[in-house]
Amino acid sequence: MSAYLIATVKVADPARFGEYIRQVGPLIDRFGGRYLVRGGPAQVVEGEPGEVVAVIEFADMPALRAFWDSPDYAPLRDLRQACTVSQVILAEGAPAA
Repeated sequence: MSAYLIATVKVADPARFGEYIRQVGPLIDRFGGRYLVRGGPAQVVEGEPGEVVAVIEFADMPALRAFWDSPDYAPLRDLRQACTVSQVILAEGAPAA
């Protein structure tokens, strides 16, 4: 069952966030993830707005956790946390009907 990383981000330091984006894409690819939503305009209809929205699909939760918990992602997570205010959710998809 697919699993999803869902993030909303308010960018405090665009230069550093750009460096994060440049580095994280190849790592996501390496762990079999693919962007379903990556930036672009979003309409907030409820709750606090984020400037950037991303939804990344992985084959399953173990694949997503392998990415999230990897030593290769740890410094990038630290970089993102240092230059943004983020909300990140890891969620399993619904089973096929």
